[in-house]
Amino acid sequence: MAISTVNPTTGVTEQVFEAHSTEEVERRIASADEAAKILRGTSYARRAEWMKATAQLLEAEAEELGRLITLEMGKPIAQSVAEVRKSAASMHFYADNAEKFLADTPLEDPSVVGASKAWTTYQPLGAVLAVMPWNYPIWQVIRFAAPALMAGNTGLLKHASNVPQSAIYLDTLFERGGFPAGSFRTLLIGGSAVAPVIADPRVKAVTLTGSEPAGRSVASIAADHVKKSLLELGGSDPFVVMDSANVPAAAATAVRARISNNGQSCIAGKRFIVHTDVYDEFAAEFARLMGELVVGDPMDPATQVGPLATADGRDELAGLVDDAVALGAQVLVGGSAPQGEGYFYLPTVIAGLSDEMRLVQEEAFGPVASLYRVRDREEALQVANQTTFGLSSALWTNDAAEEQWFLERLEAGAVFINGMTVSNQELPFGGIKRSGFGRELAAEGIREFCNLKTLWKA
Repeated sequence: MAISTVNPTTGVTEQVFEAHSTEEVERRIASADEAAKILRGTSYARRAEWMKATAQLLEAEAEELGRLITLEMGKPIAQSVAEVRKSAASMHFYADNAEKFLADTPLEDPSVVGASKAWTTYQPLGAVLAVMPWNYPIWQVIRFAAPALMAGNTGLLKHASNVPQSAIYLDTLFERGGFPAGSFRTLLIGGSAVAPVIADPRVKAVTLTGSEPAGRSVASIAADHVKKSLLELGGSDPFVVMDSANVPAAAATAVRARISNNGQSCIAGKRFIVHTDVYDEFAAEFARLMGELVVGDPMDPATQVGPLATADGRDELAGLVDDAVALGAQVLVGGSAPQGEGYFYLPTVIAGLSDEMRLVQEEAFGPVASLYRVRDREEALQVANQTTFGLSSALWTNDAAEEQWFLERLEAGAVFINGMTVSNQELPFGGIKRSGFGRELAAEGIREFCNLKTLWKA
């Protein structure tokens, strides 16, 4: 099986790699298992030293690595470089905080359980498999790897097959920073080769960021082998604008929320739910700003929206829009793929949606915004919660009582008020419903792949 870098800006295959053989996969799993025994016995201080050195490598190589990200998946170059620097910041964060996050917790009064001392402690599990997507090829991996390695685990990476050069870069990164050989290894394998890796007794858990079908598959295999899994799946996040909101600020932020990463973000605002009293003002400004975005070569610093990462992704997005239009939706701006090479799709705002349209039921992974007019907060909530996903959400209101009402009722892993959803190492990240389970980032993220052990002493 060949794994290729196809430049989404041109459609040209840039480089082809052979998948790892069964024997090579075995060697890499064995090295991760051996490294886990070493890391388990090292101090937090030593791991932090290695992690900071690795972060410094990322910082030094941010421009070069940013260009590689843009070559492989097409996001604007400034966003690619920012992704690398954000990843390095997360590594520093866990180097500085891992020991505190995983500190022993004593029972205040152990006599209540008949002990002289009782406490809990966190211990690493061992080798953890990460099945990662292409849309943030460095950040998605680092936000798993930094806490996992600081906790004393090792990592095995099955990256998306369209970003093999990013995967190869990550294969050597941690060892270059000083971690023991085998602490983090890339597996260049296809999707069909994942199941045997999960089943391997040396692999203790699995985390996946990706599609709902992929999540179901990985979680079911892990369950068959009674192994921990963490899933971060799709999102169709609501962006609710109520009549008390600052409409110009909401519209400008809505554009950034929708087109960041060329619209290919699980936590991007996708469904814009607007109170009828401010709907016309918001819709006009939103469509105007979306129509003014610069679409083009993502290596050009002036470009705001680059290509979709794959031809299939572009065609799927176009299919969602075409289906909605055929069933009566109105395109306010965009609505088509421009002529020429590459996997581009114009920034699009579409209104007049109804439940039978695929765009209402499925995640639009690209620069397409769905616009809804609602009468009141009850209808806004109904539209916000009608999706099967529950990753994040944004709420725009300047009414304190209304804010609290929504916070208690929005079905999502997060609510961002008068802003747009972002991921940050300081905040737990994850969803509910079909957006998955478990949490990444913050203290919760480093604890996901640890054994919380209870200790009791007479």
